[in-house]
Amino acid sequence: MQELDLSVSALVDDLAGRLGPIFPHSETRHRAYGCGGRGGPRPTRKKALTPRVDTPATVEKKISLTDPDSGYMVRDGKPTGFFYLDLRTVDGKHAIITDPHVTPASVHDSVPYLARLDHQCQRFGLNPVGLDAGYFTAAICHGLEERGLHGVIGYRRPSKLKGYLPKRAFTYDAATNIYQCPEGQSLIYATTDRNGYRHYRSDPEICRRCPRLDTCTRNARQIKTVTRHVWQDDKDRVDAWRLTEPGKKLYKRRKETVERSFADAKQLHGHRYARMRGLARVKEQCLLAAACQNLKKIAQARWRRLFYAFLRHLRAHMAYQRASCPTIIRCVSIAALTRRAM
Repeated sequence: MQELDLSVSALVDDLAGRLGPIFPHSETRHRAYGCGGRGGPRPTRKKALTPRVDTPATVEKKISLTDPDSGYMVRDGKPTGFFYLDLRTVDGKHAIITDPHVTPASVHDSVPYLARLDHQCQRFGLNPVGLDAGYFTAAICHGLEERGLHGVIGYRRPSKLKGYLPKRAFTYDAATNIYQCPEGQSLIYATTDRNGYRHYRSDPEICRRCPRLDTCTRNARQIKTVTRHVWQDDKDRVDAWRLTEPGKKLYKRRKETVERSFADAKQLHGHRYARMRGLARVKEQCLLAAACQNLKKIAQARWRRLFYAFLRHLRAHMAYQRASCPTIIRCVSIAALTRRAM
């Protein structure tokens, strides 16, 4: 029996020596999942994300047979159909158009913004910038913070289900990285998805006894989930700067420049309709309209500067006449008053 045991152990050692170079990480993998010993505690490991498979997805897309370069637009309060979008950067002092950029209507306004912003900063050095509420995204706010620019972005009230608690009812504690619900329960961090949103989840055992369960969540397992983007701090800083006095002044000026520029283009320069087909030709139309508008703005700014210079010269000349011959000016003024009385 002893000789049999020795032969079996020698056979196992020989087999392990041969399999070692083939599976060099078998022992490490065995320990990592806690399957080696009896009765020992199993080490906890966070489940890793499954690798993304780059397979071409089938997406239904509407393409115009008349103009394939155009995009199909579906937005609230806007007409539905094939359109182009003119994204403009306008000077805040004289309302001069510095960058007319055309995209199909299917491309969101915030997608090409950071690239156009870098292009403008290289040419003019913009700071600060005023934007519409459609640009209030985490990526744009983070891009403004990275570039050291102050951004004033319009506010849009977040949508919520009628009769349910809004997200602002849950307070975030940055020190402990948890959310606090109105009833005092803590929502613990669970995971981060591929889009950069952190998920904070509640304890279902506590939520089942909560009096606000019916107005808090519709989850079948009674779990409340609150999401927070990893760049949410940048969004909070940009939104806080909007409420300052310089931010309010800048956003008020934005309404007087950008919105008026688009209104002028639609009313006087045929910007309601694309006169030609194709993205390149629509860009040509937008550039021509912007050039015409800029000529008018430059002429107005030049005339305004000359007019103000003339007023300053006239006031200085009148002050000099009053100082040099006050008697004549007094006689002229008395004669003028006499004529008015008659």
